[in-house]
Amino acid sequence: MQDKTQERLDMEKKSDASFFGQPRGLSTLFFTEMWERFSYYGMRAILLYYMYFSVSKGGLGFSETTAASIMAIYGSLVYLSSVVGGYVSDRLWGSRRTVFYGGILIMAGHIILALPMGSAALFGSIALIILGTGLLKPNVSEMVGGLYTEEDTRRDSGFTIFVFGINLGSFVAPLLVGYLGMNVNFHLGFSLAAIGMAFGLLQYYLGGKKHLPSGSLYPSDPLEPEDAKKLSLRIVIGIVVFGLILLVLQMMGSLNINSFITLLSILGVLTPIVYFIIILSSKKITKTERSRVVAYIPLFIAAAVFWAIAEQGSVVLALFAENQTNNHFLGLNIPAAWYQSLNPLFIMLYTPIFTILWVKLGKRQPSSPTKFSTGMFFAGASYLLMVLPVMMFGAHSKVSPLWLVGSWAIIEIAEMLISPVGLSVTTKLAPKAFESQMMSMWFLANAAGQAVNSQIVRFFTPENEIAYFTIIGLVAIAAGIVLALMVKPVKRLMEGVN
Repeated sequence: MQDKTQERLDMEKKSDASFFGQPRGLSTLFFTEMWERFSYYGMRAILLYYMYFSVSKGGLGFSETTAASIMAIYGSLVYLSSVVGGYVSDRLWGSRRTVFYGGILIMAGHIILALPMGSAALFGSIALIILGTGLLKPNVSEMVGGLYTEEDTRRDSGFTIFVFGINLGSFVAPLLVGYLGMNVNFHLGFSLAAIGMAFGLLQYYLGGKKHLPSGSLYPSDPLEPEDAKKLSLRIVIGIVVFGLILLVLQMMGSLNINSFITLLSILGVLTPIVYFIIILSSKKITKTERSRVVAYIPLFIAAAVFWAIAEQGSVVLALFAENQTNNHFLGLNIPAAWYQSLNPLFIMLYTPIFTILWVKLGKRQPSSPTKFSTGMFFAGASYLLMVLPVMMFGAHSKVSPLWLVGSWAIIEIAEMLISPVGLSVTTKLAPKAFESQMMSMWFLANAAGQAVNSQIVRFFTPENEIAYFTIIGLVAIAAGIVLALMVKPVKRLMEGVN
């Protein structure tokens, strides 16, 4: 009987192995996510500069401080919205439609940015892209898993190919969009991001009808009429409460862009706290599962600190790239936006190295908390490195771009020790009743980190640079030391999960 089952699975593989030995549907999802990341990271590579460059240079003329805060809270809300995307897919539309509608919203957001309509267009675009990315991003990944049966040994290699597509789009986008945006016109750069998303949507629509499983058309846990009423009531209450807060701020004369960002920052930090309380107080989880969730808390905090540093690459390091880096290097004129390609470049370079390393070490490899702790040391070191050029040459001198390359090279080692490991340990520690919500928690670590970012990036000025880089670097290292001291108790709480 077992031989017949295996024979059937082998036949199914052979009949659907037209994309590097993988199901044809992987090609559809690979290019959808590649183009979505192309559009998002292309836009993000020039958005900061568009906001704070003067109107005469084609920008909006915001202060650098305000632009940096907007960039940080933007990133936080993108990851917060992934919780909404997962819920809409599971309860309302199914993953295939949710991804498609998300892509339409993203493309609309880029089109609005491509039109020279000032700050109103900027905030409208941000709202559309936040919601669209939240609908699209978590559900594309979920559909990749749906292409394989539990017995299909191609699953891990399929996800590896998929992740390569993410980084390929993220790598190419700042080079192309960055060149057009910085050297020709910002709106032309945003247009290219919109065109990229349009390509992704077109091939997703055509390929999805042929190659994606029909189950992705339907919600996995359809919303019952009674649940729909409760959900509608909660949404209305949430909107009313948020509106009342804004009204109070307006009456106090305190409603401005900075206070609004602060309000969103509080939301970004409170959301995961509420999630943890809900999960830990639930009667649906066992004693062992509760212990594992408690073990996850210090890992979550470490991840939030890491993402707070890593995501400053598009804010603090982007400012450093434009204002304090000698971008005439080896006969090249380097647009500041190009440095945003360093993140995905190093991930693509490091991935095979770490994959081979973990396979080679096997059961001798460090535990997940140890990997996290080590990653925090590298994250801190990446910022301490940036203290050196400022100390050596001063805050108002142009320094070699190799300092930025070195900083990204170091922090991407940290990302390899934290990001994939965090995804894996999240699935292992998740209670049965909260498997999807725990996956959302991993995205919320990034959201919380960037929410905090929106407040601390305001302190980044040429006069404060040495203190800024030093304090953040030391905070990361201190977090790594604390986590290292907690490895044994955390492993005990993990109840057999490594």
